[in-house]
Amino acid sequence: MKKICNIISEYMGVIILLVAVVSLIFPSTLSGVPTSVINYMLGVIMFGMGLTLHWKDFEVVFSRPKDVIIGELAQFCIMPSLAWGLSKLFGLDDALALGVILVGCCPGGTASNVITYLAKGDLALSVGVTGVSTLVAPFLTPLLTWVLAGEQIHVDMLSMFLSILWVVILPIAGGFLFKRLFPRFSDRAVEYLPAVSVVAIAITVAIVISANASKLLVGGFLIIIVVILHNLCGLAMGYSIASLFRLSLPKRKALSIEVGMQNSGLASSLAAIHFAAYPMATIPGAIFSVWHNISGAIVAKYFAKKGEEIEN
Repeated sequence: MKKICNIISEYMGVIILLVAVVSLIFPSTLSGVPTSVINYMLGVIMFGMGLTLHWKDFEVVFSRPKDVIIGELAQFCIMPSLAWGLSKLFGLDDALALGVILVGCCPGGTASNVITYLAKGDLALSVGVTGVSTLVAPFLTPLLTWVLAGEQIHVDMLSMFLSILWVVILPIAGGFLFKRLFPRFSDRAVEYLPAVSVVAIAITVAIVISANASKLLVGGFLIIIVVILHNLCGLAMGYSIASLFRLSLPKRKALSIEVGMQNSGLASSLAAIHFAAYPMATIPGAIFSVWHNISGAIVAKYFAKKGEEIEN
């Protein structure tokens, strides 16, 4: 079982890409599955994140507040601004623009910690920034979405706040508490969590793409380009900001990945729950889920090699 889970984790990008392609070609397979299932998948991922957390993971917040503050400012300034700018530049309609903005306003994704580890970046900083951005997301994600998309679309900030509490914060807290109560079982379960997260992400991507396959085939190329640019610009600007503050190479790697990789599953979930009148708003999050795992794997290999070259 462990070998199977390791294979699933190692080929995360390939698996999610294959699921996306199959869902696009054979949409009827999951087209009848309600989008509310996305919430449960996200809850599973967040519960798993809670199982992996330790009190020491937040020590970096107090021991290196400057690094964490730089990461948080970069996270919640760069990605939302890029989302809004790209939506305007490419003239996206309200639904797709909303979806891109939701991705930009969400906290960093948990996959960023794995990618940072593979890239030989500052893992403690990555975990700390992910944790803090997730904790402040109930406040900042609705607020930023309202600021950037509120003129075109009604944004119920209170409702979004409560949703993020239910599908993100409470599962994380539950996982954290479960680990305290059942440490031995939790330690064994953690070995399988990356594979479980991959399966949950794949199911989310499959549901969203199956439900919107026909529309995606008609106008999907443009949104794919926007999503790729959003991610790549985030990676580059995260690295640049860290360099501007003269942070070390491992810290630059961590902040680049933290800024560029988003909790896109949350974006799709929020779009499905709160903006049902704009079904295409779920698409950018699904595409981002596929793409940022592919780009993350590539970036991890590049960064790891870059570190080796400097050491030599």
